[in-house]
Amino acid sequence: MGSGTEAARGGSARSGGAESGGGWSRRSFVGALGALGAATAAPALTGCGATRTPRTQPETPGAAPEGPSTAAPQASPSRSAGKPSGPRPLYIGTYTSAEGGGKGIGLATYDPASGRITGRGTVTGVQDPSYLAVHPNGRTLYAVNERERGAVTAVRLSDRQVLGSRATGGAHPCQLSVHPGGRWLLSADYGSGSVAVHPIDASGALGERTDRVVHSRPAPGPGQDGPHAHQFVTAPDGGHVLAVDLGTDTVYTYRLDERSGTLTEVAQAHTRPGAGPRHLTFHPGGRYAYLANEADDTVAVCAYAPSTGRLTIGEPQSTGAKADPNHPAQFAVTPDGAYAYLANRGDNTLARYAVQADGARLRLLGTVPVAGDFPRQIALSPDGGLLFAANQRSGTVSVFHVDGATGALRLAGEPYASPVAVCALPL
Repeated sequence: MGSGTEAARGGSARSGGAESGGGWSRRSFVGALGALGAATAAPALTGCGATRTPRTQPETPGAAPEGPSTAAPQASPSRSAGKPSGPRPLYIGTYTSAEGGGKGIGLATYDPASGRITGRGTVTGVQDPSYLAVHPNGRTLYAVNERERGAVTAVRLSDRQVLGSRATGGAHPCQLSVHPGGRWLLSADYGSGSVAVHPIDASGALGERTDRVVHSRPAPGPGQDGPHAHQFVTAPDGGHVLAVDLGTDTVYTYRLDERSGTLTEVAQAHTRPGAGPRHLTFHPGGRYAYLANEADDTVAVCAYAPSTGRLTIGEPQSTGAKADPNHPAQFAVTPDGAYAYLANRGDNTLARYAVQADGARLRLLGTVPVAGDFPRQIALSPDGGLLFAANQRSGTVSVFHVDGATGALRLAGEPYASPVAVCALPL
C-alpha cells in the first residue's frame, strides 16, 4: 500500500516497506521449546518468498495404513446421517525449508465415514506454506510463505496451477483468511507484527496489497521484543476484521473498506500482561469467541459486540494441560456450537469443552491424547463429524470421530504421515 511512510493511527502504524521483525522469530521460538522438551522439534516456524512460482509438478506420496481405533462412543446417528458420501479434499501445510520438511502443499483426500486419509500428491513451487485457506467459491487455495520476506500465494485447484505470489511487506506471515465477500485476502505477519490486505480478482489471483498496518501500541508484553501478529480474521457479522497480536497482548479490531481494501482501527482489547494471545475462534452465534493464550497457557471467553466491533476478554481459564510447558494453539467449535476443542502443544492433548449459555461459558470436560507430537493446528470437517490435528514434530495428521451428542473424540485409526505437518484443511 502507500508511499512507504509510517503514520501512527491509534495503536498501529502504516508502512509500505518491509520490516525485519526484530530478533525473535517463530523458528527460534519452536527451537527453544524443543530444547525444553524430550521430543525432537522440527526447526520450523517462520518464512516466505515473494517471487512468482512455477507450474505445479505433482508428486504422489503413499498413504499411511489405517490402524485400529481406540474405544470411544460411536458417532451419533444424526451426525452420521448428514455425512457427505465419497472422498473429500484435504490440504496439508508444511515447512519446505525445515529439515525433513515437505516439498510444497500436500494434497490428499479423506473418507467422511472412516476418517481415512489417502495421499494424492503435492503442489510444488510454494515455499513454506505453513497456513492455508480456501476461497468461499472453493476454486482457489491460498497459502502464506512464512519467510523473512513475507508473501502469500494463490493456487487454482482445478489444475493445481500456482497463480503467483504477492509480498505482504512484512516478515514471517503465519496466518491468513479470506474475507467472506471473496474479494480480499487478510494476512498476519508474525515477525514484523503487521497485518496486510490483498485484493482477489475474478480468477482467484492476488493483486498488490492495498494496505498494511504495523502494531505499534501498546508496548510489547512481558518477555516480548515487539509486536507479533498471529491471526487476521473476519468477525461473523462481516463488518469488522480482528487481528490477534501475541507480542502486544492485544486483539485489534478494524473496519475494512470493501471498495478500497483499507483498514481503520476502531477498538483494542487487552489480555492480562504476558498472556500472549495466539488465535481467536468465534462461536456460530457470533456474540462470543474463544481465545487461546500461548504464553501463559490459558484460554478466555470473549464477548463480541457486532455494532461496534468491540471485544471484551474474560477471565483466564484452564487448558486442561498437565505438562509444563504447554502452549495452546487454537480452538475449533462444532457447527452447532455445542462443543469446543483446544489443541495443546506440549501436553499433546485435545481439550474438550461444553459450550454453555449460548456461547458465553466454557466448561472443561477433559482431555484426550492427540496421538502425535506438538499439535500446531486443528480443524473440523464441514459437517463437524471429524476433527483433524496437524502434529508438527511427529509429522502426522491425526483424525478423530466427533460424537454429535456428547462431543467425545474417538481416534480414527493410525495418524497419517506427512512431513512437518503444521496445517490440515479439510473441505
